Amino acid sequence: MSETLTVLLVIVAGFILGLLFFGGLWWTVNRGLSSRRPTLWFMGSFVLRTAIVLAGLYLVAGDDWQRLLLCLFGFIIARAIVRRYTDRQPNQQCLPAKEAGHATDS
Repeated sequence: MSETLTVLLVIVAGFILGLLFFGGLWWTVNRGLSSRRPTLWFMGSFVLRTAIVLAGLYLVAGDDWQRLLLCLFGFIIARAIVRRYTDRQPNQQCLPAKEAGHATDS
């Protein structure tokens, strides 16, 4: 396989890992805020997303630190794209909570 194709595939693999990680984070925040058990959502998602990314980085990079850097480059590009996409989405789930009524001296 040519070196250019290898570099491109490693960057694409990092990009896909980034999409999974940051897209999963966005999805988790939207689901977790309206859930009855947000801790379960956030902790479970964190463990799953981190395990997938670490395993992917390990498989893609192997023993080559240059591949690891290229993979992380794709990961960072995915972060920028997911952030740009999610900034445009209306945030319907994150409505401010109603304040609790307080007793007054009347």
